[in-house]
Amino acid sequence: MKQGRTLEQLGAELQRQRSARQDFIADTRNLVMQTTPEESTLRLYMEDKLEKFTVGLIAHQQIASRLGIPYRYYQKMQAEQPELLDKNVNTWLHENPERRMLRVLDGKVRAFLSDRYRRLDNLELCAAVLPVIKDMKGASIESCEVTESHLYLKVLNKRMKAEVAVGDAVQAGFVVSNSEVGLGSLRVEPLVYRLVCKNGLICKDFSQRKYHVGRQIGESEDAAYELYRDETLQEADKTFFMMAQDIVRVAADEAKFQLAVNRMREAMHVPLEHEPMQEVELLADKFQLTKAERGDVLRQLFLSGDNSRYGLMNAVTAASQICTDYERATELERIGGEILAMPIPTPLLPEGKNHRQILPRLTATPIRELASA
Repeated sequence: MKQGRTLEQLGAELQRQRSARQDFIADTRNLVMQTTPEESTLRLYMEDKLEKFTVGLIAHQQIASRLGIPYRYYQKMQAEQPELLDKNVNTWLHENPERRMLRVLDGKVRAFLSDRYRRLDNLELCAAVLPVIKDMKGASIESCEVTESHLYLKVLNKRMKAEVAVGDAVQAGFVVSNSEVGLGSLRVEPLVYRLVCKNGLICKDFSQRKYHVGRQIGESEDAAYELYRDETLQEADKTFFMMAQDIVRVAADEAKFQLAVNRMREAMHVPLEHEPMQEVELLADKFQLTKAERGDVLRQLFLSGDNSRYGLMNAVTAASQICTDYERATELERIGGEILAMPIPTPLLPEGKNHRQILPRLTATPIRELASA
């Protein structure tokens, strides 16, 4: 599992972002974009002043999507015809006016969102769930990070263990993630941590989500205005964060963990359908792995010598530790979970048998004795 910041560093950065951020509700007729070969800026005309911000990558993608401009064409204009990009964007901002939320951090527009977007900020989320995690017996935060798009808290429950095979122990855990910029809901996903190699796998099934959709912010006489009253939003979100706390309390569920462990045992007996190089190429095409990621996965697969589905899954999660980008490393851990969730090919089963009847007889319950051994 890739390491990010310490919990103390995470807290300091979230506090800094809280002080530096700005949020605006704006009529799009009061927005004007201007692009140079170096960057794009967005001018926001307010009743009593003019604000000017640079535009971040995520905001560019959201502007293109909202205005119906194919993003590859948007990038081509940005690189080769910046004046044409500005004409396209400004025309559609003004011809089809609407109210949008602009999220700004450190002078950069980081998100271009609906005025119904519910601001569930990372600092408030941590304040809600960290005490719950602290009260869990055996729980510890193994890794945490805040990226441009997400907050991540990766938690292990060291009291909940099982063996996939003799000497191959795993621990239960979960991942709490949140996006302040509209890239997904608040999510709590099961995590399985393999002790022998310190790989983390995020399970596709059993995750729970809460969406960032709230009531539409009321109309104002001003064409654009800044949202200052965090206290009002905190009160409105109190119930939401109480529900998030309840989800986190049951996130490391023993029954769900055992289902994941059983799937891992099954995957050990599913041979790869093709030779390793071809298998990795097919995987790369399906999940859009980069050339470097393909090489890392293939190298890890050869080093393990395990040409089963379990080996392929572990090769992907091992490659996530090599990845320099925390966000992408987490996506690779999710891809490992996607591989685990693939159906078992029926031709592998003897007639009249099911998967569990042909598995080796290993302990079927978490072996907490490992913690005290």
